[in-house]
Amino acid sequence: MIILGIETSCDETAAAVVRDGTQILSSVVSSQIAVHKPYGGVVPELASRKHLEAIVPVVREALHIAQISPKDLDAVAATQGPGLVGALLIGFSFAKAYSYSLGIPYLAVNHLEGHIRSVFLEENPPPYPFAALLVSGGHTSIYYVTSPTVYEQLGQTVDDAAGEAFDKVSKMLGLGYPGGTIIGKMAASGNPEKIIFPRIYLDKSGFNFSFSGLKTAVNRYIQTHPDYRTEINDIAAGFQEAVVDVLSYKLIHAACEKNCRHIAIVGGVAANSRLREKIRLDAEHKGISVHIPSIQLCGDNAAMIAAAGYSDIAAGRHSEMSADVYSRVHSYLI
Repeated sequence: MIILGIETSCDETAAAVVRDGTQILSSVVSSQIAVHKPYGGVVPELASRKHLEAIVPVVREALHIAQISPKDLDAVAATQGPGLVGALLIGFSFAKAYSYSLGIPYLAVNHLEGHIRSVFLEENPPPYPFAALLVSGGHTSIYYVTSPTVYEQLGQTVDDAAGEAFDKVSKMLGLGYPGGTIIGKMAASGNPEKIIFPRIYLDKSGFNFSFSGLKTAVNRYIQTHPDYRTEINDIAAGFQEAVVDVLSYKLIHAACEKNCRHIAIVGGVAANSRLREKIRLDAEHKGISVHIPSIQLCGDNAAMIAAAGYSDIAAGRHSEMSADVYSRVHSYLI
């Protein structure tokens, strides 16, 4: 089964063609980083306009790379939410019209479910059940995954997402956007033990996260150290280590509580090299196998949406044309 996936939840216009939920025939991502960089973050109105400009060329390119025609498609899957409503509507409406014109099924996909499915686009995916850490600019959650369509949310952030905290700390330090990439590069040249920032575990027996206090601690350090610019690499390393320690602890703890021998890290922040390294080290001590998508599948992409759509259609799910987008997490995922 060949599925066209479309993703426009934030600032990437993406289209991909995936066979049987695992084989990527093409994956095209048109990034808007250059558009939003001067503003230090994503401007929703600009994102929507750029999606409108890019959606047709991106879909055409995805079909061209896959060497198929629209008539070869069996279904179209598009991100329904969560995300920026204006941005979502571009891809969602296009996918509805495209599937209708071809007379094939249309699948409305949860963006977070797509991220979790991204690990199945790689070789050696995790067997069920497994614990998954979804960590990105807008979301930080842990899920217990028992089948291709059944996810139990164990915990989530109560304030800032980890990726959001990276962006905000980068802005505090005057380093620019996107913060995750910049902080990661600066931290590689810093000493994570020179400046120790607090690890906010909340309840160590639970799975919720909080990064607002850590962000405040960094801001206070900047305010009380006028020469902080001479320590930017160390501040970045200390901040990153505080985030990574908590993420790793919570994920490993969830796996142990659920007696899982396999864990996955997905989402944009899963591309962070220190997070990947730390979780692999901690998991090795517990005899747990780690599964992480390749860098290009960590960020928002349409291949993961097509993969999630395949899981839905294989389970007998389909979407009505009356379906609408939503900005926040839909209840069926928890």
